[in-house]
Order: sequence, then C-alpha cells, then structure tokens
Amino acid sequence: MGIFGNRKKQTLNAADVSALWFQYMGDSMAICIYKYFIQIVENKKIQSILEFSLQLSESHITKITEFLKNADFQIPKGFTEKDVNLKAPRLFSDDFLLFYTKIMAMHGLTAYGLAITNSDRKDIQDYFCECLVTSKELFQKSAELAKSHSKFISIPAVPSPNEIEFIDRTGFLSNLIGDKRPLNTSEISNIFYNSRKTGLVRSLSLAFGQVAGNEEVRKFMEKNAKLAGKDADSLDAILRQDDLPIPEKWDAEITDSTVSPFSDKLMMFHAALLVNSAVSYYSAALGASLRSDIILNYQQVSLHAIQAGRLCYKILVKHGWMEQQPLAVDRKSLAQRSE
Repeated sequence: MGIFGNRKKQTLNAADVSALWFQYMGDSMAICIYKYFIQIVENKKIQSILEFSLQLSESHITKITEFLKNADFQIPKGFTEKDVNLKAPRLFSDDFLLFYTKIMAMHGLTAYGLAITNSDRKDIQDYFCECLVTSKELFQKSAELAKSHSKFISIPAVPSPNEIEFIDRTGFLSNLIGDKRPLNTSEISNIFYNSRKTGLVRSLSLAFGQVAGNEEVRKFMEKNAKLAGKDADSLDAILRQDDLPIPEKWDAEITDSTVSPFSDKLMMFHAALLVNSAVSYYSAALGASLRSDIILNYQQVSLHAIQAGRLCYKILVKHGWMEQQPLAVDRKSLAQRSE
C-alpha cells in the first residue's frame, strides 16, 4: 500500500509537466539574461531588482528539477552558460532593463495563475502559489521603482460617471461607419497594456536583429520588429482618437552594439515566447471589446502574432534549437512494432 501510495504521489499529469517544462525553459533563459543584465546595469536600485529576478529563476530551476526527477521525467536541457556572453558590451539602457523585468513579471503572474488551476497535486499547487507571491513582489518592486523614472507613463484615468447607465444599442454598424462611442475602461486598459507589450516585442526584435549571427535569424527579427511596430501603432491610434496618452517607446534605449550577449537559439526562443503570449493577450482583449473597429484590429494583430509564431517554430526546428516536450504514448507505433 505504501509503495503504490508513493507512486501515486509522484505522478505528474500533462498539465503539471507542461507548466513545469515551460517554466524550466523560461527560467533557464532568464538566468542567462539576468546574469548579463547584472553585468551591464549601473543603477543600484535597478540592480537590486535584477538580482532578485535572478534569484527567483535559480530557485525555480532547483525546485522544478526536484519535481521532475521524483516523477522520473527527463530534465530539459534549456539554456546554459553557452547561450550567454557576459563580456558583451551594453545593448540596453538601465531603464529598459527595468521595463523588461516589469513586463516579464506580468507574464509570469498570468502563467502561474493558470498552472495552479490546472494542477491536481497540492504540492504543485503550493509551489505555483509561491511563484505567484514572489512574482507579485517582483512586479510591485519594479512597478514602484518605475514610477520614479520619467520615462514610464501611467495608464490613463477616466472620470467617474454621474449616474448609472445601460447600453441601449450595440453600435456595431455605427462603429464601422465612424460614429464611435468613447472607449470604456476595459478597452482602454487592454489597448494600453497590449501596446506596451507589443512595444517590448518590437524593441527586443530590433536589438536581437542588430546582434544576431545567423542571417535567417537576423532577417526574422527585422521583419518581426516592423510588424510589431505596426501593430503597436494601430493600438496607439485608437487611444489617440480619444485624446488618451500612449505607452512609452523603448527603441532609443538600445545601444549601437553589434556584439550579441545571447545565442541565436536563445533569441529565437524568446521571440517565440513573446509572440505566442501575445496571441493569448490579444484574444482575451478581443473578448472584452464591444467596439467593432477594436475587434477587427485585434483580429489583425492576432493574425500577425500567429504568423510570427509559425515562422519562429520553423526556424527553431530547422536549426535544431527546438527542444521536444514530453509526448503521449504513441499507441500506433507500438502496435506496428508488435506486428
């Protein structure tokens, strides 16, 4: 009874393995990135946040390795010291390092919340709850420090309505012909943050394209930067129609260095991670939008992200950089082998 009980305790379902596997890949990448960031940062307060980020990623790798080993699962290769050049000159400004950390903490909070609800094991749930708490701390620290930097722009505020109102028409046709109502709070929030996250994709792609060694990677990054810039501009245009501020831009925070701090493999994986996340964020925002022009815009930028994700996948596979996730048992192959 004890033996079978232990086996059951160590079992990981597909959702557990998926969450742990992707977190291992992401955190092994983050370790490389933050080790480089710490080498180039000058602002001591930002350095403290970067060191906290590195500490969290390293602790995650230790815990995930324990979970996978106890369940007799292969540990991913992920990213190693071979994927980072700590002697590379500065590629990003200190403010960009802070902005990057804030956005990536937001991505982590979303992923950990989903992982908690998908897991059946209490110890896995508890682990991701811990990740949620520490990522919240990281986000709040980076967000608070960002407030003291003039570069960062706050999300627009709206006045309190004088009375409770109910929608009396969908306005779908009137929106198409230009008679648009003002943006509601959900639309403002989603457009602002999606523009900001898309801006990160553009700036990172610009930087990666500038330093990439492989010509195919370089061309992809250049194309992705243009497409992400176009998508961010389309979201900004909707905010401008209501005279609302747009998110800060970060292209000027990239230096002229052409020496890559990271391997082409790491940069392509990072690009895939961001564009695939964008599909989820755009889809959620689309579902919360009630104006037809916004819906059509989200459909367009989602298509762009899907196309970029598909191209990322092709390049990663072509160069042998795409690590295979654990798969279900291939029953057909087993049956054919036994014949």
